[in-house]
Amino acid sequence: MRIAVVGSGYVGLVTGACFGDLGHEVVLVDNDAKRIAALSSGEVPIHEQFLPELLARHRGERIRFSGDLQAATRASEVVLIAVGTPATESGDADLSYVESVAREISGGIEEYKVVVEKSTVPVYTSQWIRTIIMRDGADPAHFEVASNPEFLREGTAVTDFVYPDRIVVGVESERAAAVMRELYGPLTSGWYYGRADAIPRPEAASGKGPPRLIITSTKSAELIKHASNAYLAMKISFINAVASICEAVGANVEQVRDGIGTDSRIGPRFMNPGIGYGGSCFPKDLMAFRAVAKESGYDFRLLEEVIRINEEQRHRFLRKVRSVLWTLRGKRLGVLGLAFKGGTDDIRESPALLLVQELLREGCQVCAYDPAAMERAKGVLPAGVEFAADAYAAAKDADALLILTDWEEFATLDLEHLLAVVKYPIVLDGRNLYDPTVMLENGFSYYSVGRPAALTEEVRARALPRKRERA
Repeated sequence: MRIAVVGSGYVGLVTGACFGDLGHEVVLVDNDAKRIAALSSGEVPIHEQFLPELLARHRGERIRFSGDLQAATRASEVVLIAVGTPATESGDADLSYVESVAREISGGIEEYKVVVEKSTVPVYTSQWIRTIIMRDGADPAHFEVASNPEFLREGTAVTDFVYPDRIVVGVESERAAAVMRELYGPLTSGWYYGRADAIPRPEAASGKGPPRLIITSTKSAELIKHASNAYLAMKISFINAVASICEAVGANVEQVRDGIGTDSRIGPRFMNPGIGYGGSCFPKDLMAFRAVAKESGYDFRLLEEVIRINEEQRHRFLRKVRSVLWTLRGKRLGVLGLAFKGGTDDIRESPALLLVQELLREGCQVCAYDPAAMERAKGVLPAGVEFAADAYAAAKDADALLILTDWEEFATLDLEHLLAVVKYPIVLDGRNLYDPTVMLENGFSYYSVGRPAALTEEVRARALPRKRERA
């Protein structure tokens, strides 16, 4: 099929590249001429596994780049809107970019098209897109609006696209549904998975058949996206609240999580305790969903608590750092991780970055390392922050080492080498990447989330006088 994808940001770029790999003819449209030129010349602006390979494979053939939206609309059967919907100060989604695209699309609709909202938008957006396109002169018989929410996780977005749990499509007619079935046919038929050059199947998708295409109304599809992200964020906040109780009573949250997660009604995914969620989706989508609920007359207080627990988790970890080091001013801290999660360079709403900023305000010296996010972080953090070439350089001469992002390489450090470079063998792990017993055996005092601290004899001895004083 001939497809136009409007917006070459995170969602648009991954979507366009993947549809090109499925065999469709894709034109990626953006009003940023410099971005279009960079993409055309081979640059890849985001860190995402398999994305550079797909763009290199199809650039100039199945994937083209353009700044002319109306021409792309005329040449396409399907137009996917994948522009940003940032949160406003009130928490509502800012739909001005979506509206602007809808107005421009109207000038290119001369025969039947399906306009697909791919951006994360609140309920009723599809109706407004249809209204805007008609107001600007398009014949209502020549187009329909569909909702096709994305469920891409940064770091695994390409595999999430081609090996999805499900594909949700909201339409109001069988004609539009037929177009969307054809669009995703290479996946739902299983054809794509038989190709020798298909993106490798991730372990989590092994044994699964072709994905199910779920056809709903447009309103239901719009709600599915927000409700899904809200539920996943709730699971993260729930296990973090449980971790706080575990710390208070001396239980091990990993054991509790295992006991909870093996219940088939609950499942283990998104039950990893840590310093909280971040990124461009969960914080924004929860605020938008809360705003939708409020506008519809429902007081969704559960969402308020999910957000509060997430914010509190970062402060709890900061208090833990302060408790371990006694005073923070003048302390040199090695920090591993700046992105909001491993596998991406995205620092938006990153709890790691927010923690670093708090530590700087407390007077700490910070030397940080992240495999992908340092360039972006340099534009946000003060000039006094040091950036290291690797994890061991960040840890060199540190009073303590903080692990704040769950990059795989941080979970496989050479502990003997690490012990040799730190000033004091203290590790505070905000992502629970290590077994406390292993860390203790390698000479570290190790503090994690929701688990008892593993302390060396020296640290235990130093802690005794303080306990007596408090008694």
